[in-house]
Amino acid sequence: MKLLDKLIIKDFLKTYLFVVMMLILVVLVLDFTEKNDTYIRNDVPATEILQYMLNYGLYLNNLLTPITVFISVIFITSKMAGRTEIIAILSSGVSFLRMLVPFIMSSILIAVISFLLNGWVLPVATAGVSQFRVEYLDKQQEQDQQNIHIKVAPDLYAYMRRYFTSVDQGHDFTLEYIQEGKLISKFSAERIVWDTAKNVWNARDWRLREFNEMGETWTTGDAMDTTLSITPADFDLPLNHHETLKLPELSEQIIILEERGADNISFYKIEKYVRFMSPFAAILLTFIGVIVSAKKTRGGSGFKIALGFMLAFVYIILFLLSRTFAEAGTAYPILAVWIPNIVFGLTGLVLYKTVPR
Repeated sequence: MKLLDKLIIKDFLKTYLFVVMMLILVVLVLDFTEKNDTYIRNDVPATEILQYMLNYGLYLNNLLTPITVFISVIFITSKMAGRTEIIAILSSGVSFLRMLVPFIMSSILIAVISFLLNGWVLPVATAGVSQFRVEYLDKQQEQDQQNIHIKVAPDLYAYMRRYFTSVDQGHDFTLEYIQEGKLISKFSAERIVWDTAKNVWNARDWRLREFNEMGETWTTGDAMDTTLSITPADFDLPLNHHETLKLPELSEQIIILEERGADNISFYKIEKYVRFMSPFAAILLTFIGVIVSAKKTRGGSGFKIALGFMLAFVYIILFLLSRTFAEAGTAYPILAVWIPNIVFGLTGLVLYKTVPR
């Protein structure tokens, strides 16, 4: 079987690379055709377009991995079944599980590469795609954030109703000092503006309300500089900021957000769960793909390839839905993220009972 193992691994990886390249090229050509007028209108340099297409290609590779793996497995296995090679292998005394070994080894290699890409390479590519779109494609889009809650110190909690990144200023700002569940003071301002010369926040139309044993005191003013442990860099973040961080940076950001009590921490945690979960898709879909296409049928490989596309799309849709539920807070994040793998893992075990012996 060692020689056969090498042949299967070689054919599997070669077919996988071919399918990946073809699908990515098709999508990139369609994307370029759609955006070509915008490139000409905005006078985008050719080098920037090429860099964007390279980054976008890496993003597509990650997105299309379930499809490309499944199609590659079904193509190789159905071709072997059509030439009665699988029947010959099983008739020689080799078990179906032993025949699965080269397929699983190939899928593990793809899974490891996918994990490394997801953790360290893809975030850089995603950041490049986001920067390109902001600079050349979405120039008129104004960036602002609403209802921001930040823990700026152990007992200090800040809130802004709205923050505009284009002018570095926030509206309806409050800073509450809470100790042992008791409100000690509350600082409010109509606006806070970042002073680039002093590197401090300037509060406009501010009010300070302090509580003590004698009651409370009020202080007001027109403008006052205040130092906070946050800067405009903490707000000038793309919506998909969690997708642009490398795995170590993502872990560090989660710790920072936990200390601040940020509202959007779930997006960062889910992104981390996904990066550890998604590589397993290659292994599961390889297992199911071999089972589905191991039998010789009259329809040939065409029907099985179409079935592979359908099942791969079902996996992607299930993954997107489960991630949406997790981000919406309607399900436990880890469980929701792993639902596609759990469902397809159980499906594979059920289908295994139908394999030829």
